[in-house]
Amino acid sequence: MQYKIAVSGAAQLTVCSKDAPKLAEEIGKEIVRQGCILITGATTGIPYYAAKGAKKAKGISIGFSPAATEKAHIKSYKLPIDAFDVIVYTGFDYAGRNLLMTRAADGIIVICGRMGTLNEFTIAFEDQKPIGVLEGSGGTADKIRDLTKGPFRGEKKIVYSKEPKELVAKLIQLIKKEKYNNSK
Repeated sequence: MQYKIAVSGAAQLTVCSKDAPKLAEEIGKEIVRQGCILITGATTGIPYYAAKGAKKAKGISIGFSPAATEKAHIKSYKLPIDAFDVIVYTGFDYAGRNLLMTRAADGIIVICGRMGTLNEFTIAFEDQKPIGVLEGSGGTADKIRDLTKGPFRGEKKIVYSKEPKELVAKLIQLIKKEKYNNSK
């Protein structure tokens, strides 16, 4: 069974570290190399670089669009289509797209990010999904350790790393543990 890993991150790179795009592309490649399918929000920036990486590694990349149609995706939202093998046109704008994309994934990786990334993170966190955080990538990703201090419902299922290969491997281990526990 191939796991589906969502990459969440900033569509605009102004809050990201200078090497965040390269790291996102490497994460996309690692997701494929480690036998998984990439899911993103079918947008620009970090998710786009991850999708390009998955494509370069000859993997599958699924994008969840906020638009209802391909035409709206390209013309109204001004989003790319070239790096995705499949695009699901949700028609639910960004907040609805975030929910559907996150729930479709077995785990999520946060790279850099702004408010939309925080939204995707909180959905995954509240759903108790396995989460990987690429530390040092800027924005939301570098704030998650502090945000998750304190009492919360349920179990925290978060792994951290500054290295793409290690982060993907750690996240897959969390996903496998989750799948094993689900089958008991």
